[in-house]
Amino acid sequence: MSMQSDRRSRKRLVTRQGISTAATRLFLERGFDQVTIDEIAAAADVGRMTVFNHFPRKEDMFFDREEEGREILREALLQRDPGVAPIETLRLLAHRLAAEHSPFVEFSAASRGFIETIEGSETLKARARAIRDELAQVVAAALAECAGREPGDPDAALAAGLLLATWTVALIQAHRSLRQCGDAKEAKAIFLAIVDKGTSGLKAAMADTPYA
Repeated sequence: MSMQSDRRSRKRLVTRQGISTAATRLFLERGFDQVTIDEIAAAADVGRMTVFNHFPRKEDMFFDREEEGREILREALLQRDPGVAPIETLRLLAHRLAAEHSPFVEFSAASRGFIETIEGSETLKARARAIRDELAQVVAAALAECAGREPGDPDAALAAGLLLATWTVALIQAHRSLRQCGDAKEAKAIFLAIVDKGTSGLKAAMADTPYA
């Protein structure tokens, strides 16, 4: 039974990835709002209902790594070195993701197309804002947990909100530079510089809390 379950899980993951890959290719080629579910199903060689079984919303196919991003943030905080403060842990995470060329912190032709697709769709922009707010909640909960504070701690909520605002501005400015100059190294440097500056301000704001 376990082997059968594993096979089903692997098959489901392969199908899900195939749908996501086909959808993303179409979105980048033609724009998110111009692509239909039927076209995605045809490109992925699956039925329409199979698409919805894996992705309840069309935009979920575009932001298909959202859950992975949440887990990266949670794990960084909950498995941090006890000698490193939570806020500093997240600053170091940004640097590590950039050094590893993580798809979450990537500055390339592919990431440029991804950002331009978002900018061309009100639906995707709204979903991006919602994801940012959801990530802030995840970070707030993980901050409170790793510091031994109660869920809903206002200091954790403030720190998470400021941190997500910093990373958002850093990504926007870095991609703006990439679009203007086409220099990936410069874009990454801008991203990290803003993260570092924002983290300094965040540490000052959280000076009397366990998060700094």
